[in-house]
Amino acid sequence: MNWRKVWTIARTEYLTNVRRTGFIVMTAIIPVIGLIVLIFMAFLAPQASKVGEWLESQLEGGEKPIGIVDGSGLFTPILPEYQESFVLYESPEAAEADLRADKLRAVMVIGEDYLESGRVTALTRESFGEAVIADSTRVRGFMVVHLLDGRVEPSLQRRAAVPLARIESRVISGTGSERTGGFLFTFIIPYFLSLFLVMTIFASSGYLLQSVAEEKENRVVEIIISSVRPTELMAGKVIGLGALGLTQVLVWLLSAWGFGGGAISLLAMTGVAGLPIHIFVLGIVYYLLGYTLYAVLMAGVGALGTTMRESQQLAGIFSVVAVIPYMLASFVMMNPNATIARVFSFFPLTAPTMMMLRVPLGDVPWVDIVGSILVLLLSIPAALWLGAKLFQIGLLIYGKRPTLREVWQMLRARV
Repeated sequence: MNWRKVWTIARTEYLTNVRRTGFIVMTAIIPVIGLIVLIFMAFLAPQASKVGEWLESQLEGGEKPIGIVDGSGLFTPILPEYQESFVLYESPEAAEADLRADKLRAVMVIGEDYLESGRVTALTRESFGEAVIADSTRVRGFMVVHLLDGRVEPSLQRRAAVPLARIESRVISGTGSERTGGFLFTFIIPYFLSLFLVMTIFASSGYLLQSVAEEKENRVVEIIISSVRPTELMAGKVIGLGALGLTQVLVWLLSAWGFGGGAISLLAMTGVAGLPIHIFVLGIVYYLLGYTLYAVLMAGVGALGTTMRESQQLAGIFSVVAVIPYMLASFVMMNPNATIARVFSFFPLTAPTMMMLRVPLGDVPWVDIVGSILVLLLSIPAALWLGAKLFQIGLLIYGKRPTLREVWQMLRARV
């Protein structure tokens, strides 16, 4: 491979696309949004407490009271501190009438056998309204306080209503050391590293596919491959357009750094403010390996399309696979060493994003870390060979996208 030609192609691709209007607009979006958010927060800062109260009221169901039909007698009369949020009714019919008139958020009909069965009938006007009642902090507090009223001391009564008012979290590793930095520095930053990987894949692949499709449609590629080998052309495009995507992400990171306070962010990333240095290093390793793997595969598969739309459809398969770990994020957050998380950590196309999600959340076995890196290191040469073959086949295909059988036959002929 002639690396001088590769460098020339990479530099040309980068300089050509970095001046595109679409690239400039997309790159500027994040800084502009960040600036708008800062201005918005500056105006809202004096009203922050009121905004917080409003959001809490919305999550709790708004300002409308909840109707209570108390068949058990345990919640009658309603204590003074709850009389604004709860209204007592003598019959379900009267409460239901006010609910239909939109005067109530919901109605709770408490049965006579409440102590034995715990049965409560919830009347609401929206789907899953009963879940809102069951998960409501104020409803739980209302019921606990009334059940314990006059039976225990007032301080115990209040604490039983809100048993977990303040939680201080400490995370202990398997070696006995305490992990500092909290959720922000041990999860958010690595999470966004994996998110940036996916964003880089989308951005770089878009420019890559656009470049290949334009050259194929204009027949310029026939002239280009008379001077360079297809492998050199693919390598130059992957490097040049990969650098373009990384430039975009770098601008976004620097913007976030500037808006969020450069010194704090830098200390956090280097581990002084809580982010363990090995998490940051592993994030960079998985980022680079993941990008290289995806870029080569998308370049090869995308070249098989005869138009820009076909190329995007083919390469889009890899983008969908890359976000699978995000679909499983709730499972990973609950148990980063769950079987499904470990399985996807050893699959090349999901290993980078899955591991960047898992590593900050707990003590990931070293066999998973070493194994996933080895899988990626072994997959990249295979992807280079396959991507180069597909790229070479796809460059001179016009008019009709080849079927999988035709691609397989052409690959076998070139082995």
